[in-house]
Amino acid sequence: MSRFELSIETHFSAAHQLRDYPGDCARLHGHNWHVKLYVECTELDTLGLGIDYKTLKNELKAALEPWDHYNLNDVAPFDTINPSSENVALELYREMSRRLDDGQVRVSRIEICETCTAMVTYWP
Repeated sequence: MSRFELSIETHFSAAHQLRDYPGDCARLHGHNWHVKLYVECTELDTLGLGIDYKTLKNELKAALEPWDHYNLNDVAPFDTINPSSENVALELYREMSRRLDDGQVRVSRIEICETCTAMVTYWP
């Protein structure tokens, strides 16, 4: 069986602070978060596509809109859980899976970078 993994990259800007963190990250600060979305499929449509990149871009942009240029601590679910890179990746994975998983396509992983040297990857 063939498998294809497609990916797109984007970014968003948001502030956050880590509650109860014993260091600088307990203070409000911002990042230009870099996001990489990976989806996989095993079948292609009649055009030879697993999923249109345009669909991926539009859905990821819509999913990030509630976070872009906000303090993540003020936005659900981060108003109750710490907006760590790990939690941001997990929540984005869940949202993108809800938007894209359809039996033919499934989100395989999400990468989130707070900086150019600090990254987390989430996959189930």
